[in-house]
Amino acid sequence: MKILLLGEYSNVHATLAEGLKASGHKVTVVSNGDFWKDYPRDISLVRNSSSFLDGLRYIIKLLFVLPRLRGYDIVQLINPMFLEIKAERIIYIYHYLRKHNKKMILCGYGMDWYWVNTCMTRKHLRYSDFNIGSNLRDTPDTRKEQQDWLRTPKELLNRFIARDCDGIITGLYEYFVCYHPFFPKKTTFIPFPIKPSPTVHTDMISPDKVIFFIGINKSRNTYKGTDIMLEALETLEKKYPERCKIIKAESVPFNEYQHLMDYSDCILDQLYSYTPAMNSLLAMSKGIINIGGGEEENYLILNEKELRPIINVQPNKYDVFIKLEQLVIHPEKIPELKRQSVEYVCRHHDFMKVAGQYLDFYRNVFEDKI
Repeated sequence: MKILLLGEYSNVHATLAEGLKASGHKVTVVSNGDFWKDYPRDISLVRNSSSFLDGLRYIIKLLFVLPRLRGYDIVQLINPMFLEIKAERIIYIYHYLRKHNKKMILCGYGMDWYWVNTCMTRKHLRYSDFNIGSNLRDTPDTRKEQQDWLRTPKELLNRFIARDCDGIITGLYEYFVCYHPFFPKKTTFIPFPIKPSPTVHTDMISPDKVIFFIGINKSRNTYKGTDIMLEALETLEKKYPERCKIIKAESVPFNEYQHLMDYSDCILDQLYSYTPAMNSLLAMSKGIINIGGGEEENYLILNEKELRPIINVQPNKYDVFIKLEQLVIHPEKIPELKRQSVEYVCRHHDFMKVAGQYLDFYRNVFEDKI
């Protein structure tokens, strides 16, 4: 098959492309590298700023690139906002891609109308980026996303593409429950792809000092709960200065982020999530324990009945602190959690296995089996 992957989110498309290429398919990744993370791609489409002049340069480059985005069997969009232009303009690009290619796939990987709307109105989830129980979270980020996605051109674009496309692939349990009620026949769940790590920490020795890693994206600190996790970590370090250490990565490129992560025992990520996303899974593949989203729904959708490597935390500082403290007090638990972390990623997220699941879905789309 000839496959076009448009857009990037935390290295999903770049990693998937490697698996698809290794399976014998021709794959092109077109993206901006996910901004400062600078993930690899075949065709780079980067908008340097939101200024009119940079917008004009971006559109001119896009117009030169568009003829190269024809004749594909599958075009997969990372998000309805798969380009750095307004939703009102993206719709014309979508129609162009639809006309000149065979099948269109939409990904439910993150922020979009179905995610915002479900979390705010249907409230399927006990907690999320937008709600804690029946109460809505009120932060600058949640207000901004509401303004962006509710009753706006972005909403219209998202709903149109979701209706028009040939299939919808969701990457986390949370996103599956947002799309599936609307499109039960054409929505599927496929785990995120992860390449096996050459650096694996599965020493069967309890560490004298537990090293905690936390990635800080200053623009999303409150939204993702990093602020609460960091507070809990710093409280822990003050109480047990001889037993723990914190490594912080603040808005650094992907390669530097990985290098800093390699020296840790545990990663703290995604306070309001039910499931581990790409950063957490990457860490787990290295034998680093994930402290974050690990609700039972995550294991159920994977049909995982044995492994429980994730230290699941509730979205509050007290619960995070208690879970961290238990690790510091009982470091003998760490080697087994590391071993299970690696096994978990091998079972469910190996990039070649995941690429096979994508290919099965693509074939079903062509055979009208969805």
